[in-house]
Amino acid sequence: MAASAQETYTQSDFGGVGLLQTPTARMAREGEFSFVLSRATPYTNYNVSLQPIPWLEASFRYTNVSNRLYGPRSLSGDQTYKDKSIDVKVRLWQETRWWPAVSVGTRDIGGTGLFSSEYIVTSKRVGPLDFSLGLAWGYIGNRGDIANPLNIISDRFSTRPSNGTQTGALSINKFLRGRPGFFGGVEYRSPWDWLVLKAELDGNDYKHQPQKNNQPQRWPVNLGAVFRLNHNVDLTLGYERGKVATAALNLHANLATHVDPPKSFDPPPEPVAFTSTPVETPTDRRPPEQVDWQDVARRLGTNAGIDVSSIRRRGSELVIHGQQNRFFYTSEGVGRATRIVDNRLDGSVDWVTVSAERNGLNTVDTSVHRPKFIELLDHRIDLPTFRRSIEQDPVTARDEEILYRAPLKRLTGGVSLGYQQNVGGPDAFVLYQVYGAGSATFNITRNLWLDGVLAVNIKNNYDQFRYDAPSKLPRVRTDIRKYLTSSDVTLPNVQLTGTRHLGQDLYGLAYAGLLEDMYAGAGGEVLYRPFGERWAFGADVNWVRQRGFKQDFSLRHYHVITGQATGYLDTGFHNVTVAVSVGRYLAGDWGTTIDVSRQFANGARMGAYATVTNKSGAAGYGEGSFDKGIYVSIPFDMLLPSSTRNRATLLWQPLQRDGGARLNKRYTLYTLTNDLDGDLFDKNLGKITQ
Repeated sequence: MAASAQETYTQSDFGGVGLLQTPTARMAREGEFSFVLSRATPYTNYNVSLQPIPWLEASFRYTNVSNRLYGPRSLSGDQTYKDKSIDVKVRLWQETRWWPAVSVGTRDIGGTGLFSSEYIVTSKRVGPLDFSLGLAWGYIGNRGDIANPLNIISDRFSTRPSNGTQTGALSINKFLRGRPGFFGGVEYRSPWDWLVLKAELDGNDYKHQPQKNNQPQRWPVNLGAVFRLNHNVDLTLGYERGKVATAALNLHANLATHVDPPKSFDPPPEPVAFTSTPVETPTDRRPPEQVDWQDVARRLGTNAGIDVSSIRRRGSELVIHGQQNRFFYTSEGVGRATRIVDNRLDGSVDWVTVSAERNGLNTVDTSVHRPKFIELLDHRIDLPTFRRSIEQDPVTARDEEILYRAPLKRLTGGVSLGYQQNVGGPDAFVLYQVYGAGSATFNITRNLWLDGVLAVNIKNNYDQFRYDAPSKLPRVRTDIRKYLTSSDVTLPNVQLTGTRHLGQDLYGLAYAGLLEDMYAGAGGEVLYRPFGERWAFGADVNWVRQRGFKQDFSLRHYHVITGQATGYLDTGFHNVTVAVSVGRYLAGDWGTTIDVSRQFANGARMGAYATVTNKSGAAGYGEGSFDKGIYVSIPFDMLLPSSTRNRATLLWQPLQRDGGARLNKRYTLYTLTNDLDGDLFDKNLGKITQ
């Protein structure tokens, strides 16, 4: 019998769906995000695993080797060794009635490759038992049960090269080389939802461990039990190598199916009067010339989250121009705005249009047929029927009667707490800082503003931060220690920014000032993003100069012209977007960045990127052969009891490099025009009634 598509599988000690030390052919549910902390002496693994699409799993890991030092005591003291890894697993086909699921994968694909391995594995369910069997080269199959079948192609497959020493380099020269070993096992789903039992045949005999760190193994069978403490926490206890007690904690959540918490801190939407069930409304409906539009603009701000710039009329259509500042899902703000208008305006207006703005850029008009909206709220039509009455159109200049023009808010600001960290260096595994930040924006016009951030250190452990990574390129990023430790009060960003709609679907952005914590300068960007299309193209160019280490107004001597041309494509395949950038980076190197990400219906995003330049792999590149990382971007709206448009982005980058380094711009046009994402609007249309 084929496994259920909704089956929930558990994680291995190394992260990724598996048994204990070994993977299976199974995949987590689409959108699953897991953090696994596991301990099997002498190794402690810190794993992050992502399931962006049904057949692809990616993991990032730090391994702490407790009986080896990071380096000479003069460099890292008593800190133990840390290794960084990236894993990838791909399912070739799903299980059927008669055939097992089959997956291939690679562990520790880059860097020193201490734990590097390649494998093919099958899985088949029989009732409550899920059997797996695989063949692995490298670490997982170190027992070397058989001669390499690929020897018939070339003798080079008979020997596996030793582990490398260059951190960050791809270790593809080892792929499928050496004697492989068998591995496998069984997972038993007990009658109790909270208990899963595991037994596996370990393909590693621990006689060829990296760093000559061989471990005794009394027998090759590992045993474990997974206790599912709740829907988001698993505890695994095991006995491995016939010698060692092990433990693992898995914290996991599904970003695709996550249910937002009740928005108890949001104001309730205004009630409306239905023909069938009349309710008391805030005011009587009046003709447009008798409506208090200033009060309407105020209500649109407090209840619908729209910072109104103007309210206008086109015949039987009312147009609200403004910027959505509260609701992440556009439809929610549009629905609330329609309620507010319906309670105050007579039947002379049939359509309510919200013309979205973002930092002075007009992006999209969303028009709601007012009578149909009331029918939807009164449950007289369903959502698909209502969708046919909504129009989304590009913003175009039209003759409009101005009913209200809002005064420009000159000064806004706020305070917040912030956190930043540097992980995996020789000084300490985690170097961190907690800081307070004050931000302010002075609006000169709606398209031109001056804003900035002042940061004040609250607590950090940067007194341990003494190591500067080696580099033979200009130190455009590896001076990070000096930027983090030179001052308790910093100005990470102060810049003058302007936007302009250059033409139909063409947007412009210009900026100058202290652009980020390490660079000041000036630059500009243009973006062509056709309405209703899944592609866009843009380019930016910047002249920047390195800032002083105290992050004040002082500047250093290094300067460079940097910028990239970028093409964006929403493939339409599982909402995967590919962005390819080509240009010059901060160290003066030329190259390409490829970013591949998956956005889920609720706006959460998983992605990975890689940058290769003309300095990659060269002796002068320094630590690592190219830049890479994986990331998760989560709307705060998914986590908080109040609506917000802010996001949290978690990036796992194995190393801080000088090669392939990009300017960290505060604003980008692709982000400023995100309201053009029609898929996100359609998939969350149901929120229009909230």
